[in-house]
This record gives sequence, structure tokens and C-alpha cells, in this order.
Amino acid sequence: MRQRVQKLMSAAGYCSRRQAEELLRQGRVGVNGTIAALGDQADPKTDLICVDGRPLSMVTEERVLLLNKPPGVISSCHDPQGRRTVLDLIPSDLRRGLHPVGRLDADSRGALLLSNQGDLTLRLTHPRYAHSKTYKVTVTGTPDHSKLEQWRQGLELDGSHTLPADIRLIQSRKRNSVLEVILREGRNRQIRRIASLLGHPVVDLQRIAIGGLALGSTAEGCWRELSRQEWRSLITCQTGEA
Repeated sequence: MRQRVQKLMSAAGYCSRRQAEELLRQGRVGVNGTIAALGDQADPKTDLICVDGRPLSMVTEERVLLLNKPPGVISSCHDPQGRRTVLDLIPSDLRRGLHPVGRLDADSRGALLLSNQGDLTLRLTHPRYAHSKTYKVTVTGTPDHSKLEQWRQGLELDGSHTLPADIRLIQSRKRNSVLEVILREGRNRQIRRIASLLGHPVVDLQRIAIGGLALGSTAEGCWRELSRQEWRSLITCQTGEA
């Protein structure tokens, strides 16, 4: 059955559909020896799809990992600058087809999902599911009640208001304080930017849970494989799917 090449690349677990579209724009994908364009179709049973000259192999076994990402590690499959990526933390025999589900800033640490299923990644990151993400954030100083309430209600960022957030002051110390921040959206460096706008720059940022999936005792730089029931809960909890 013929399907769009970017969908086949995603289904093969090579990358997300958005990343596949970018590879097509760059002319790095070929079908039967001819450079493929965005929107081209192919049949995986009869056509040879190559990325950077290497044949695309289909992945059948669904795999989702929950990684505790250390700071300084890039949330990407490859880095042009040669920096360490999240795939470098995974054994080589498990890496095939894995890619990050969403992102976590290089300076930040904590929970990050990796999947080898492009369609699954698309569903896990789709706004309709509105997964909450919980962060433990250390900021300079201690935000007063007024600033915390501003954050809860949403602030102007990139020309639009951020969604309401759950903010709780966990600990106040002499030079900094610790907050629990729960978001239901993920704009670029959102927590860091808002904290700076309020006059309390971030010192440390750790994502401790994605939806109902918590890091728990998983050590920094380590990971665990999720059961199908665990990752399915991320899809079904907001839709009532069985």
C-alpha cells in the first residue's frame, strides 16, 4: 500500500514525521535511487527507501523508554556540533529507531520519553492530549504571592498568553527557593523565560513527571522501559479510549 514517504519513515521509527519532512526538504531521502520530495509516496513492500544512502528498515516492536536526562545532554538523535545526545545514554542494541518524544532543554534535566514508533510519538505529543508535565524548579530569591499568582494565571509570551499553570512554593532559602511547576503546554524554554520575566532566574530545572509517569528512583543518566500499559495510559487518560 502506497503512503507518503514521511509517514513511512515515521512508522519505521527512524524519526518523527516532522523530522522526516525536514530530511525530505534537504534532499537526503531517496526512493528507488531517485531523490524524493515532500508529498511523494512509496510502497514499503516494493520500493527501496534510503536516508543518506542507507536503506530504511521497518521497526515492528513498540518500545518506549523513560530516561532521566542529565544536564548538558542534547534531546536529539544527532548533533552537528558533536555534543552528547540522549541516544548516547542508551545501549547500542536498543537504539535503532529511537527518538525523543518532545524536548527538554540542554541545560535542564529529568524525565524524557524515547520511542521507536513515529505514529506513537505524534500521538504522545499531540495537543489534544494536553499531558501535564511536572517540574521541580530552583530560582534565585523567593517570588512573592503576587508574582506566583501572575505565573498561575498566565503571562504574555511570544505574543500570546500562556495557559494557566499550577505553581507551589516548596521551600524558601536564603538565596533561592524551590517551586513545583505543573504545565499543560510546552513553549520553548517557557519556565526559564517566565521566571526571568518575574525577576527570579532559574538556577536548576528538573522535570520529575510526564502525566502520571514519574521518574521515581530512576537515577540521572539511567532509563527504564515502559510497559505497554504505562505508555498507553498517556494516550487514553484524556480521551477515554479503552
